Amino acid sequence: MTVTIRPAHPDDVPALAALIEEIERFYGGTALQPFPERRAQTHEALFGPHPLAHALVAADDGELAGMAAYSFLWPASGTTHALFLKELYVRDAWRGTGVGARLMDGLREVASARPGCSRVEWMADTNNPAARRFYEGLGFKELEGKVVYRVGAGE
Repeated sequence: MTVTIRPAHPDDVPALAALIEEIERFYGGTALQPFPERRAQTHEALFGPHPLAHALVAADDGELAGMAAYSFLWPASGTTHALFLKELYVRDAWRGTGVGARLMDGLREVASARPGCSRVEWMADTNNPAARRFYEGLGFKELEGKVVYRVGAGE
């Protein structure tokens, strides 16, 4: 197994769109978007004229083993910005092989190389003990004091 961590490129869009469906199913989603629509939205989000996000992929012989989707938030500390990890996902066959840790290292490298980026932030679901153990195993500590709110765009 030779896994490479690299930025996503447009040729990855079909595989990323399939991976996003897998992520939706992992979280219990049942109302899934048709694949052509998901593929078009993935391309637009990552490579359109006004990209919404970026992604690192873990590629193993042309197959995606996982991904880390992120964007930048401003302000973070003072006028700096933060790299915000929205989704870290590793496919079952690669879990426990270090792919997730390598994706996290890749994110830290991206943040370190970007002038003005002061930190990397992310959230984990409280009902996902495996994710919380994973982050703790990498030496990261949970922070107290934040509550997440969410409302749909049209609500």
